[in-house]
Amino acid sequence: MAELLLEILSEEIPARMQARAADDLKRLMTDGLKKAGLTFEDARSFVTPRRLALVVDGLPVNQPDVTEERRGPRVDAPEQAIQGFLKGNGLTLDQCEKRTTPKGEFYFVVVERKGQVTADLLPEMFNDMFQVFPWPKSMRWGTGGQRWVRPLHGILCLFDGAVVPMAVGSTKSTNSTIGHRVLAPGVIGVNDFAEYRDKLENAQVILDADERRKAIAGQAEKLTKKEKLTVKIDNSLLAEVTGLVEWPMALMGRIDEVFMDLPEEVLTTAMRHHQKYFSVVDAKGKLAPRFIAVANTEATDDGKAIIAGNERVLRARLADARYFWDQDRKRTLESRVAGLDGVVFQQRLGSVLDKAERMAKLARTLAEYTGVDPDLAERAARLAKADLTTEMVVEFPELQGVMGRYYALADGETAEVAEAIADHYAPQGPADRCPSASVNVAVAMADKIDSLVGFWMIDEKPTGSKDPFALRRSALGVIRLIVENELSVPLLELFTAVYGFFPPSYNKERSVIPADVLARDLLDFFADRLKVHLRDKGVRHDLITAVFSLGDEDDLVRLLARVEALETFLASDDGEHLLVAYKRAANIVAIEEKKDGVIYDQPVDAGNLADAEEASLHAGLEEAAPRIAKAVAEERFADAMSALAGLRAPVDAFFDKVTVNCDDQTLRANRLRLLSRIRGALGGVADFSKIEG
Repeated sequence: MAELLLEILSEEIPARMQARAADDLKRLMTDGLKKAGLTFEDARSFVTPRRLALVVDGLPVNQPDVTEERRGPRVDAPEQAIQGFLKGNGLTLDQCEKRTTPKGEFYFVVVERKGQVTADLLPEMFNDMFQVFPWPKSMRWGTGGQRWVRPLHGILCLFDGAVVPMAVGSTKSTNSTIGHRVLAPGVIGVNDFAEYRDKLENAQVILDADERRKAIAGQAEKLTKKEKLTVKIDNSLLAEVTGLVEWPMALMGRIDEVFMDLPEEVLTTAMRHHQKYFSVVDAKGKLAPRFIAVANTEATDDGKAIIAGNERVLRARLADARYFWDQDRKRTLESRVAGLDGVVFQQRLGSVLDKAERMAKLARTLAEYTGVDPDLAERAARLAKADLTTEMVVEFPELQGVMGRYYALADGETAEVAEAIADHYAPQGPADRCPSASVNVAVAMADKIDSLVGFWMIDEKPTGSKDPFALRRSALGVIRLIVENELSVPLLELFTAVYGFFPPSYNKERSVIPADVLARDLLDFFADRLKVHLRDKGVRHDLITAVFSLGDEDDLVRLLARVEALETFLASDDGEHLLVAYKRAANIVAIEEKKDGVIYDQPVDAGNLADAEEASLHAGLEEAAPRIAKAVAEERFADAMSALAGLRAPVDAFFDKVTVNCDDQTLRANRLRLLSRIRGALGGVADFSKIEG
């Protein structure tokens, strides 16, 4: 068994693409090996800023020989057919065997295909992988037509210790690589993966990303511990920095005290997003005047020059932030609202000022459902976007909303208004914190619902994997705001109201998309998002569909209560049997209605109930139906399910003893109406036809 070692050396690979690229290299190459019938024991991929590497252990030196039996034409087939078979397989007639089968006598042949040398198959596999590699963005370089994420510098490919000849343009495969760009740029010859990994480490390249990640975290912790401080390890930043270095060295710098009175978010954003520095906190969790930078080199002076350079860059960045902070506070947020007219929200949906006005109206409406002062909600919504015109947010877009809070407090706005401004973008994902304060919830919902209705009006809905306006995230945000705060909100009514907030001039298609149609379609979109949201919690998607299908349920909290009661009911013996009976009744009625061209939804004739079982079922339905309807109307869903459970015995007895399609057409029609009544009674709780099983 042999080892395959492959390295593709290039200019720096963007950090955000590295992990996926390592997985894709492994997947594409191992898929090629499997397709060629080559088994292996293990495959591992690695990535650094400059190299993608793969090692596959336990590969056979040759493909396995294959023996294949092929059936040819019948013995009495036309000569042309027989000769075609022989020619296609490179055979003569005496190499064939006649064999009798149930379909007649045929020619058979056993073809033996000798396996190829594995090394001879690898160049084509590599070329196929290279051509289809799914980089998010790629480029051409030099005079060649090949594409890769960055220009290639080298290809290392060894199989069983020998170089596998392959090339991309003028770059040919060898048994060598190079070390760290600055610390050890010389050529390194290798014979196998173990030597490759060890020699790279001696050349200041840590191949394994996990090892680099642990080294960064460990070095940072060691530096801060000396001063009784703690580094704030941001995992996404740690992953990004890991992708920027091959030989990490963590260094601790200082933040000038003059900047420490800036809002903490300004300091951390300037460090994280612009400089890739880690923040440091003291024993009380307060931001300390320190930062951790990670260099991709070793320093001869304990890193003093590198630290000084990083401090100088950060000082300039924070000086700009200080200027923005001072200038922005010279104007109130309220005075900035008019300036939103010059900020485009969406070309066909008007400006951000238009959006702010719509948000203010909707927040006032939503205040009724969140239990907050409408004036407070309206005020917060109108000011929520005002910080988009501040110099701080223009420079640091990540701080929109956050800076609005600080400026609102500086203006003397209430704490409730300020917090609602800061929170109105949340939640921005399934793991993001969900607002719970009433004003915050109203404004956050207003922002998201306005966007959803607006983009639905101009038919800019998500399609497939494309969602350029993050509307799926907005819908999930509304769902979380409602469900996690247990709010009874009539979504259809709100969608229709927001539709009316848009002047017709913003939507040329408005006459084509009526408000009720848009609201219904948007609610269906919410149903799909709700299924995704609840899937990880084990809630069955078909039960959500069954309740949404009733068409009149747009209160998500009430819907989930109904789903929970339905799930509990169906898990019981009564529920399981009643679901089977429902499907049987619904199928019989549907078949007979189609055959007869009649809808059997008329009242049951009580005087025409011939058998005791059908009379018992009719009495049970007459008693249960109003109980079910009343319980559902009063949101006592467990009581509704209890009423359904009481129907099991008479339904079972009916199907055991009563023949629906009897010769007496009057009895038959009455019994079909009785079965239709079962469908109607259960349909008051959910559309049981949508329930699986």
